[in-house]
Amino acid sequence: MDFSSYFPRVEEAVSWLEQRISIKPRVVVVLSGGLGAFADGMTDVVEVSAADIPHFPTASAEGHSGKLLFGRKEGVPIVVLQGRYHYYEGHAPQMVVFPYFVLAGLGAQELITTNAVGGVNSDFAPGDIMLVTDHINMMGINPLIGIAIQRATDQFTSMTDAYSAELSEIAREAAKRLKIDLKEGVYLATSGPSYETKAEVAAFRQMGADAVGMSTVPAVIAANFLGLRVLTFSCIANPAADLHEGKMSHQEVLDAMNAMAPKMVALLQGVVGEMETA
Repeated sequence: MDFSSYFPRVEEAVSWLEQRISIKPRVVVVLSGGLGAFADGMTDVVEVSAADIPHFPTASAEGHSGKLLFGRKEGVPIVVLQGRYHYYEGHAPQMVVFPYFVLAGLGAQELITTNAVGGVNSDFAPGDIMLVTDHINMMGINPLIGIAIQRATDQFTSMTDAYSAELSEIAREAAKRLKIDLKEGVYLATSGPSYETKAEVAAFRQMGADAVGMSTVPAVIAANFLGLRVLTFSCIANPAADLHEGKMSHQEVLDAMNAMAPKMVALLQGVVGEMETA
């Protein structure tokens, strides 16, 4: 990849979108499969296919539509990504995070992400929602390689407070108001697309992980580089390998996400509704 062309491509994509949308998003919401109902009730919606945006990657993972919805939710200007891009799809890490550079260029200030995960913490059960307080990157990649160095300053991004304390408190208050039992914990990311072995999960538990998935971390790293505040929810879709009976499947994950969607959507709406003044 020619990294010298990265930011010019970002600018081209920003310009392309500016000609087609009237509402510039403050909040970026990334939806996992099964959570599409969050977009219901949005106003002033402009739907854009990622495939049409210059230089955007295309989503191919099952359950991810690859559409961007620009509009308002609870009075807040947002963009909803109905699906995300994964390293395991074959995208370069820098392209996985390309959309966040573009959306930051449009004025985005916050990133809310959701993901479907395996529960490493034995106290977690399918259907639980975990507020991510920190992460462990076991993907073997960093999406800022070749990009950050193009800055004259601030080339080394602090990840000390990768997840916003202010947004996390909003999430806790929303969960309390909605009577949702919100768990909290550490998310560990692997590259995928294979699920983890029992031995790997046991090792991850020793490392302090509470849940394991195959996404999110590249976006969080990029968001911190770009100065966006981050809030992440992990949906416990199944027990991780050493707690799981029988073989694991993606259909199991999709079924679990569909079952817990109403609760997760309500929590997202509650959070966004409080962000008008946050």
